[in-house]
Amino acid sequence: MRKSLSRNPNMMRTMIGIGLVLILVLSYAVYSNTLDSEYYGYTTTNEEVELDMQETEEGSAEWYSTTISAITWINVSVSGAPEGSSIQVEAFGTEWYYSPLLGSPGAENFNCRHSLSADSGQVSESCELAVLHEKISEGGEDRMLGLVLNELPIGGLGYLHSDDSTSAEVQARELIERSEVIVTWRVKVLEDGEPVASEGVELSVSVVTHELVSVHEFKLDPVQESVYSLATLVGCFSLLLIIPLTVYFSVVYKTKKDERVRLETPEVKG
Repeated sequence: MRKSLSRNPNMMRTMIGIGLVLILVLSYAVYSNTLDSEYYGYTTTNEEVELDMQETEEGSAEWYSTTISAITWINVSVSGAPEGSSIQVEAFGTEWYYSPLLGSPGAENFNCRHSLSADSGQVSESCELAVLHEKISEGGEDRMLGLVLNELPIGGLGYLHSDDSTSAEVQARELIERSEVIVTWRVKVLEDGEPVASEGVELSVSVVTHELVSVHEFKLDPVQESVYSLATLVGCFSLLLIIPLTVYFSVVYKTKKDERVRLETPEVKG
């Protein structure tokens, strides 16, 4: 290494110069993205609301309720339904996604966008999109969890691309307004195609609604991003130097070993 540097004294200066140039380029990239990212985050209420379900006919296990909101989730819980009976949830006005794995304790990572992997030991399946979904009661408490709109931010925080904060707020409001549709939810508990008696059957239906709260510009932390960029730069240079340094030290070690063996080997006198 010393011989290489003595033969080429500009090598170290070249490496330092390249490193400084890369640091300046990365710093400018972080600064420009921090100054004007053109991405905006919008926050929604993400509030769970209990629906007031009304009996379609007194004494019959058939209920309905109407919503005019931007909804992502619907959660239906039925207890006391006869074992083997059919629980049907129907939405007049929209289609919604359902799968028995949604909300299941054994499928915590399952959602309607990604199916389960075969390594999990469960059958890979996706959500079904329809107006009506059905579940066979197992007795006790039955639950059906469905995804109504996946365009809305499920966690209450979403991002969009826009020219300025004003147009970003307009886009966010338009997204919420487009999602506000009139939906009549109807829940039935059926046996042999007919509603069972509602006595002893308890129903709970809740939906997660969204209203726009605020819009803010997405900004990077310049200090944190600079540290990450510097760490990446150091890591890249380290990887580039590991191989030649390993070869260099291996050659030096082998040379010293051969020299030691040569000195320790007695000369053969003729």
